[in-house]
Amino acid sequence: MTLPRLLITRRLEQAALAHAATRFDVTLWPEDAPIGDAFDTLSQDQDAILFMANDPMTAERLARLVPRTRAIATYSVGHEHIDLAAATRVGLPVFFAGDALSDAVADTALFLILAGTRDTTHNERLLRTGQWGPWSPTAFVSRDLKRKRLGIFGMGRIGQAIARRARGFGLAIHYHNRSRLPADLEAGAQYHATLDDLMRVSDILCCAAPLSAATRGAISRERIALLPRGAVFTNIARGDLVDEDALIEAVRDGHIGGLGLDVYRNEPRIDPRFLDLPNTTLLPHVGSAALDTRVDMANLVVDALADYVAHGVRADNVLNPEAWTS
Repeated sequence: MTLPRLLITRRLEQAALAHAATRFDVTLWPEDAPIGDAFDTLSQDQDAILFMANDPMTAERLARLVPRTRAIATYSVGHEHIDLAAATRVGLPVFFAGDALSDAVADTALFLILAGTRDTTHNERLLRTGQWGPWSPTAFVSRDLKRKRLGIFGMGRIGQAIARRARGFGLAIHYHNRSRLPADLEAGAQYHATLDDLMRVSDILCCAAPLSAATRGAISRERIALLPRGAVFTNIARGDLVDEDALIEAVRDGHIGGLGLDVYRNEPRIDPRFLDLPNTTLLPHVGSAALDTRVDMANLVVDALADYVAHGVRADNVLNPEAWTS
């Protein structure tokens, strides 16, 4: 049996590649660097394409894929790198990693919340540099989680997974979303109709919103000023949600008392001022970087592509269902 052809634009975990090879004749871009202009050559005569979050899918690039390519998928949940309207116009369904990474990213969010609240990076630095002195009731004192309000900006799959974990630490959950959740998904969390209102009550703020034209720069200087003084700020979503100049200033002047980031503008060339901030924990965008999660992400989109290309099966993890063809 001849398998359909799939281009994968970056090396994946071996287990994921092995699974893909059972469903497709795979062409793999074997470098760790982005595929770049080589995409236009390697994407010719492919039935499906699995690409990365730093592979821009422009209208021009998408138009060149049809009619040969039947469907494409992004190895991510975010989709700001894809011209979805153009994909729909040319009839290309775009699959995404769906819920496969929600737990791993939520775990990372809780780590950053704990690190930002308990100043763990600062304390570890003192230990590593030989500054751990005799015990004192006032040494290494940070903040408690109990009786604190966690504000979640973006209560989708990942935001809800963060809320489930945070309840176990005794945090009161508040959130802002484009629309209010049904009561069963809300699970007692308090909805705020505006982001401004959420900022005002958030002892800890966690950004979990997708990046869009509406959310780009939403965490502005004015909104940062609305946070209670000494609040903890965390972001596991996208760096472009935030005015980083204002964020850095707020940490320096103590308005933000703890900072935990996994995402930044201009990754991987982050603003060097972050490196010298007090009470700050920085991760290199590793939210989904857990082995089982990375394999699950790949398998989810590979299976969706294969089922659609071979049998016309329409999976739920599609960004533009209006692109379905008969």
